Amino acid sequence: MALARRAVNEWATRLAFSVVEKTKFVTAASELGRNVLVHGGGGDMRITHLERGGRTGLELVFEDQGPGIADVAKAMTDGFSTAGSMGLGLGGARRLVNEFELSSTPGGGTRVTVVQWKRR
Repeated sequence: MALARRAVNEWATRLAFSVVEKTKFVTAASELGRNVLVHGGGGDMRITHLERGGRTGLELVFEDQGPGIADVAKAMTDGFSTAGSMGLGLGGARRLVNEFELSSTPGGGTRVTVVQWKRR
């Protein structure tokens, strides 16, 4: 988690994201990194600098080969937790970023892609 937070913070700083944008994205990365470790048994995070339509952004892809999520809609619901936490992780991460995509296959792992665009 610390490695994910540090990498996202460094990239967002390098690209001159605002303090608010950076804080939101680092928080989302931390939560998603935690999910990969706790629920997926470990995995990967990839970070990509995006330039589209005159906009600058960062894309993060978190991927694991864990047990997957049986009910994605339920997992996205605030208060739902299989780890005894507050259950704000996935829904909270979704609210912190500009784009959020989750795909999961029970028994086949989970992939979450998030994008944060720098304000112009």
